[in-house]
Amino acid sequence: MKTLDDFDRCADRLKALAEPNRLRLVQCLLAGPSNVSQLCDLVGDDIVKVSHHLGVLRNTGLVKAERDGQHIVYSLAADVVGKTAGQIDLGCCRFQLHDLR
Repeated sequence: MKTLDDFDRCADRLKALAEPNRLRLVQCLLAGPSNVSQLCDLVGDDIVKVSHHLGVLRNTGLVKAERDGQHIVYSLAADVVGKTAGQIDLGCCRFQLHDLR
């Protein structure tokens, strides 16, 4: 059975995903890792806003960041990627993101 801490973590992740731009970034990262510039181009937003949203997603454990030369490459955390394409698994719930582009 899940603990209260498990549900707290899931609730924090759901709160982070409740912001439309963050949900769009997660959808982009489902296609594979990207750096901030690539994500800015994909979502059509400026680097400051995208960086902020990525920081929130990173702090909740949805996204991880790794340095690749001069760039930071963002990807979905391994425990978040579901078993089927486009699926997000938060531990307490799973949902499917469809490509809306």
